[in-house]
Amino acid sequence: MKQVIYTASPDSEEIHVWQLSEQGALTLLQTVNTPGQPQPLAINPRQQVLYAGVKPEFRVAAWKIGPTGTLTWLDEASLPGSATYLATDREGEALYIGYYHDGFVSYGPLDAEGRPSEPTQIIRGLDGCHSANINLANNQLYVPALKQDRICVYPLRADKSLEEDNATQIASAAGAGPRHMAFHPQGHFAYTIDELDSTVMVIALGENGDQVVQTLDTQPDDFTGTPWAADIHLTSNGKFLYTCDRTSSLLTIFSVSESGDALTLVGYHPTETQPRGFTLDKTGRYLLATGQKSHHVAVYRIDEHSGRLTDLQRYPAGKGPMWAIAHTPE
Repeated sequence: MKQVIYTASPDSEEIHVWQLSEQGALTLLQTVNTPGQPQPLAINPRQQVLYAGVKPEFRVAAWKIGPTGTLTWLDEASLPGSATYLATDREGEALYIGYYHDGFVSYGPLDAEGRPSEPTQIIRGLDGCHSANINLANNQLYVPALKQDRICVYPLRADKSLEEDNATQIASAAGAGPRHMAFHPQGHFAYTIDELDSTVMVIALGENGDQVVQTLDTQPDDFTGTPWAADIHLTSNGKFLYTCDRTSSLLTIFSVSESGDALTLVGYHPTETQPRGFTLDKTGRYLLATGQKSHHVAVYRIDEHSGRLTDLQRYPAGKGPMWAIAHTPE
């Protein structure tokens, strides 16, 4: 399987395109100069397009992904604020954007070639809107509002816009600060990393409402710093869940029950300094973490039985890398 990893380095205004070998080695294929500081990345699952939110001139930039994974400029669109998170729906027809500092989420249609447009819908009142997460059924968008300790759940209309009037919500613990999410492959459970107390929540997804069924700390018992959790990802087979914290520069490893309803702590693994973002490859064999303060991306092998990590190699990745995303080019 051909796999490519994209990393965004806002301080040097670059996106790095890496080929990931079967043995977990990275080879740099391309360094792309971006029109501003790239932060969140997303990939259109149908049109083979990479999107990046850039600032200080608020835009979403788009590149066509070639057969080897390299990028060719496609288009851009203006945004009403600074993008913190990008996500498409699972059919590649819509782009959803969370704006942390502005406190809203937006929706905009994508054309047949995956070109972005200016948002046509903005929902405000989401203080600390940190991500936008489409469920596996492709009919609901989960939007954590970090500063309000809640996740808003919006049904999708036929055109993939959001039904604001029919939204529901999931409450976290006070002061938790829900941030990013992952969905179990069976579709019945979701997991949220909480930034402000470095906990992870397990959420049962039901037709009659969603409910938090488990909350676990992601930091060791002897951790004494200020929690600053960032990212969360689940292996493609649903067996292992990983989170990261920027204060401790740790990756935390959980095993996942067969149904997805419960997590069990496996352990911790030190990683790059201030890991703002990481990703898992499509086979679930490798974890790749970026270090905002180390200016490197590191590759770890995932043990298929325990989920524990083995250090492989680290690579310079521009200045301030803070986002990574895996892709399989067509």
